[in-house]
Amino acid sequence: MKLFLPFWQRLLITVGVMLLTSYLAGLACQGLFAVPIPSYVAGLIGGLAALPTWDFLKRIRPAQQERK
Repeated sequence: MKLFLPFWQRLLITVGVMLLTSYLAGLACQGLFAVPIPSYVAGLIGGLAALPTWDFLKRIRPAQQERK
């Protein structure tokens, strides 16, 4: 039986990774160049980070629990 993560869990994790990556990219740009990063660039970086995350989450399976 193929058991994968449900769609809502994959979506929630992917959105979280996207937001975190966008935020960290903004902090890095502000820290390195003392210039705020444009929001569309931060969104682009977050979106690009979401693609491999979604693909990875489609491949993994939740841990199997032993029945007693």
